[in-house]
Amino acid sequence: MRYADQPATHREVRVAADPARVWEIVADVPAMTRWSPELERVEWCDGATGPALGARYTGHNRHPVNGEWRTVSEITEYAPGRTLTWCVLDVDGRFGKAPDGSASRMATWSFTLSPAPEGGTVLRQSVTIGPGRSGLSAYIEQHPEREEAIVAFRLDELGKGMEATLGGIKETAEGDRRP
Repeated sequence: MRYADQPATHREVRVAADPARVWEIVADVPAMTRWSPELERVEWCDGATGPALGARYTGHNRHPVNGEWRTVSEITEYAPGRTLTWCVLDVDGRFGKAPDGSASRMATWSFTLSPAPEGGTVLRQSVTIGPGRSGLSAYIEQHPEREEAIVAFRLDELGKGMEATLGGIKETAEGDRRP
């Protein structure tokens, strides 16, 4: 798959806990730093203290190859108990602006919760890369003949990160330990 196709991946887990308990953990965005292999710190922006439609937060990230970077994410869908979606924005213009001059959307992430038929909760995390340029774009430009392999590698890496995050949420919810 090519970057321009806005590649995506997702992971899903069944959690033996009530959706309200799972939502409590998912909605605690700073708690994700406990399980994410890249996200290290979260700071809410402009007086926000938690997720709400339009709220923004700064994410401080680290990767063993790519080093450290910061992102700003904006909550674009917020349906308590069901969906939390955020877009990662290039607010600094490091990779270029959107055609209308606004911050470029580098990726869209989402958590979706639904009651499991046998009880508990089905928790799904997904990511779509793009459409705006991101750090991945430079690697693709250096090796255009390897674009599909580069995208596949990153999607696999993001999938492993989602598995770690979902596993941490599941363990916390099922153990009824507060994040």
